[in-house]
This record gives sequence, C-alpha cells and structure tokens, in this order.
Amino acid sequence: MATLKHINSKNADYGAAEQYLLFEHDEFTMKPVLDETGRLIPREDYRLSTLNCDGEDFAVACMRANLRYQKNQRREDVKSHHYIISFDPRDGPDNGLTVDRAQALGEQFCKEHFPGHQALVCTHPDGHNHSGNIHVHIVINSLRIEEVPFLPYMDRPADTKVGCKHRCTDAALRYFKSEVMEMCHREGLYQIDLLNGSKNRVTDREYWAQKKGQAALDKQNAPMIADSITPRQTKFETNKEKLRQTLRKALATAASFDEFSSLLLQEGVTVKESRGRLSYLTPDRTKPITARKLGDDFDRAAVFAVLEQNAARAAEAPARSPDPPRTIKDRLQVARAEIAAPKQDGVQRLVDIEQKMAEGKGRGYERWAKIHNLKQAAKTLSVYQQYGFTSPEQLEAAVDTAYQKMRQTSGELKALETKLQGKKKLQRQVLAYAQTKAARDGLRAQKSEKARAAYRQAHESDFIIADAAARYFKAHGITKLPARKALQAEIEQLISEKDGLYNTYHEQKQRFKELQTVKRNIDQILRRSEPHRRKEQSHER
Repeated sequence: MATLKHINSKNADYGAAEQYLLFEHDEFTMKPVLDETGRLIPREDYRLSTLNCDGEDFAVACMRANLRYQKNQRREDVKSHHYIISFDPRDGPDNGLTVDRAQALGEQFCKEHFPGHQALVCTHPDGHNHSGNIHVHIVINSLRIEEVPFLPYMDRPADTKVGCKHRCTDAALRYFKSEVMEMCHREGLYQIDLLNGSKNRVTDREYWAQKKGQAALDKQNAPMIADSITPRQTKFETNKEKLRQTLRKALATAASFDEFSSLLLQEGVTVKESRGRLSYLTPDRTKPITARKLGDDFDRAAVFAVLEQNAARAAEAPARSPDPPRTIKDRLQVARAEIAAPKQDGVQRLVDIEQKMAEGKGRGYERWAKIHNLKQAAKTLSVYQQYGFTSPEQLEAAVDTAYQKMRQTSGELKALETKLQGKKKLQRQVLAYAQTKAARDGLRAQKSEKARAAYRQAHESDFIIADAAARYFKAHGITKLPARKALQAEIEQLISEKDGLYNTYHEQKQRFKELQTVKRNIDQILRRSEPHRRKEQSHER
C-alpha cells in the first residue's frame, strides 16, 4: 500500500536535498557514505527531474527566487518541504510498477498539487529497509514563484499568490493522502485507507528506535553466534511493541472489560478509561500511553468489539466441539496474510499435454508438463477439500456465486466512482467561483452601467469563469453553494468508502479466479478419467 510522509526543512542549503537523493547515506546518522578515497558514493539506480527551474540547477533556482521575493532569509523560516510517496513492495511483481512509471506518477502528482513551486522529483527502487518498495521523493521550495488556481487544500487567498509560501496544514496533508489513494486506485496499485488511522500505528520515532535497537542487539549477539552459541534474544522490540503484545494476549481470552483490566494488571499494566478513550500505564512510565499512539486495534471501540466476540464465543462453546486455542494476534495475522499475500503460489491451470505436443513441443516440455500437472492437481484437490466441496455441482455453484458477488461489488464501485467524480467536479466549480469573488464584488461597486461594462471588459476572464460556474450550478439545481471544508470532508469520506470497496473487489476477484481455475482443473481431471464419456459427448455434438 502506498503511504505519504511529509518533512519540512529549515536548511538553507538546497543542494543538501539533492545530494541526499543522488548519493548513498547512512540510514541511522543520515550522513553521506564515503568510499576509501573519501568521495561520495552515487546511488546505484534512480530517476531525477526538476520542475519550474527554467533549466537551472534546483539549488540555484531556489536561491534566486528567494532573493527576488525576499523570502526564506531568516534562520527559522521553513525553506523546503519534502514529501515521500512509498509504494507497496508487491506493486512491482503483481501490478507492473517500475521505477520509470513511479517517476511519471510522482511528476504528475507534483504538477497537480504543487503548481508554481520549484521542485525536485526523484524515484528510488528500494527503501533503506531493503523491502523492495519503490518510492518517490518530491522536494519543493516553500516559496511560490507563479500565481496558481485555488486548490481544495487551500484556505487563504495568499495560498494562490506569487511570492507567498506553501503551508502543509493538517487539512492539506489529509487532502494529499486522499489524492495518493485516488492515484493508486486509478493505476490499479495496492492501497489502504490513509484517512482513518492505522490498526497498528508505528511512528517514525518508534520505527527508528526499533532499527537502532536491532542493530545494537545484532552487534551484541555477533560474538556468541561466532562461537556457535544461540543468543537468548535475537529480535529487538520497543516498549510500545511489548505493550501491544501484552494487550493482544489479554484480548485473546478476556470476555469482559473487568477481566481485561485484571489480566493487564497481572502484567503490571493499568488501563484507564476517560471521556470514551482508553490509555495504558506501564510500570516503567509515569504518563500513560493513549490508545491512539498504539493503533486503532486498542481504542475503546475495537477493544469492546473483541470482548463482545469473546463473550459470544464463550456462550456458544458448550454447544460445539472445542477448537484449539488461537490468540487474537494469530487470527489477525492469518486474516491479513490471506488478504495481502500475493497469489503467485496459488492454483494454476493444468497443461493439455496432448495439444502442446501436437503443436510441436519437445520431450523436455513434456517432462516439465507432467510434473507441473501433478503439482497443480495436488493443489487443486487441496483447495477443493479446504472449501468443503463434495461434488462438482457445488463447485460450479460456488463459482457462480463468487462471480455474482464480484459483479455486484463492481457495480457499487462504479456508482461510488460516479458520485465521487460528480463531487469533485462540483468542488472545482465552487473553487473557481470563489476565486472570482473579488471581481464580482468590484462589479457591484460600480455606480453606472457604463462603468460596469468597462469593468466587466477589463476583468473578462474572471467573469467567463464565474458565468460558466453559475450555469453549472443552475443546470444541477444548486441554489446554495456548499461550504468548501464540508465538501472536501465529504469527498474524503467517499474516497475512504471507495478504498474499502476497492479492496473487497480485489479479494472477490482473486477468489473467483481461484475457484474458476479449480473448476477448470477438476473438469480436465474428470474428462481424463472418463475418456469414453468425453468421446460420446464430442460425438453427440
């Protein structure tokens, strides 16, 4: 899933940002890595482009603009903004995302959402965690060098004017996240809901604490491993992660809030509820950690939902055979793995060896095809049994049901997309109409018809935009314009709903494809085991 991160910088050396993008840096100290001769080591693979720099170096262009408008001259001024769009590692093998394609998406995103700013756009094929996640860096000069249209995240007239500075407000960051989600939906990439929190929230500070702690632990364990001694601990965990594990362990068995509190108290953790929110106090702290800082899995609504499920399961336990105990962590991990795991190891179609040999394939292909068919037949029967089918008719009915569900979700997704596009079009018209307010107010201030005609001619472009927006409002029966913030909130809500349907549709599509492959394989296996029947059927045709 793609994520968006924002960093503002007060560093007056714009060349430092470009140096970070082009040369290797230590992931902990963020200092450049030098070779044995003391020279910088270039990154192995990257794509780099500049926008609005008029052929000049990014750093030179930014400094010229700052001097021209007398901005970013003080030490405390924010000189640049750094946005990072990180794509899911699976987007490469599963969805065909390449470094060049990611660079093009980054450039398009920058042009649409940061117009009028000098910018660097650079794409790296991998992150410092070596997970294979392609990510795009967008570095913009905080100063705006061109007049720009009023965009949805802007709330002041100065946000559009030349010589003014970019502001990354909370509303702006939410808007950028929603646009990243829209971009991933449009491009068919993996995506999660960036607008409604995270089930397991790890801050940048905690992430680096874990990385540094793991590095220190590996260094400490190295002598023991060299002496063939197994270390007691090989994985470093932050205090917050230990607290999450304690909470999940308690949630796995507790059936009421009192029982949940009692189990935590045995581990030295005190849970407190205040104004509808939960917080947790560990023995080594004097200030409790709020559920918001741990993740949405540990807020009041999620905790009480799990407790209700545990209570219902305990009530049903005597009426059914006991299941082996499984913790909530295991259940969550299995469910997420089923959704997130790529289907590369799923069931594949059997090869028609006779047809391929008739097409001219050799003995080597025949041997490979026989082994392939044996493996896929075993996987097919395994999946067939996992779903609990007892006849091919049940399998065929399941394929039809999966197809209908997929089509229904697709219809809902298209309807939601149409509604979202309508809201976005309305938003564009509202913003365009709002930008012409000064011209419309000036027209009303004119005293005579001749003065109004001259004023309208002098501001013709503004009135063309205003008249087009007014015609749109009239055609759609809009008599009162919606508030811009309320309209943006409605769009973000629709994007969140679309994200849920988008992921549901992909899950249903994967299930349909798997069942369809199993059905085709079963049909092929049955036809091979009943050659006379197949011959009779072909004769009847």
